[in-house]
Amino acid sequence: MTEASEPAPNDSESIRILLRSLARPHRSGGRVIERASLLSHGGEDFHAALAWIAEHGGQPEAPPSARGGGLHGERYAVKQADRTPARFILPVGALEPDAAQSV
Repeated sequence: MTEASEPAPNDSESIRILLRSLARPHRSGGRVIERASLLSHGGEDFHAALAWIAEHGGQPEAPPSARGGGLHGERYAVKQADRTPARFILPVGALEPDAAQSV
């Protein structure tokens, strides 16, 4: 038995639409997307969305720099370096339909 063909959930256009709905303005002029919101919209689409972000010039947000020295400063710095990015920043226009087709 064959099922009716449906657009693949990892289709570039459907991913762009998903990201556009999740994104919010960033001070750089681009858009920012929270990793948690990507995860909440489905595991299969998560990896495809990360690949789409990378293909369209998106970058993980750098973790905050370590605070000053102090007794536990070194441990804090190591912890920050190993963290998974919490947000991804897309350049200006990356979520526009024309930009998605021209890349």
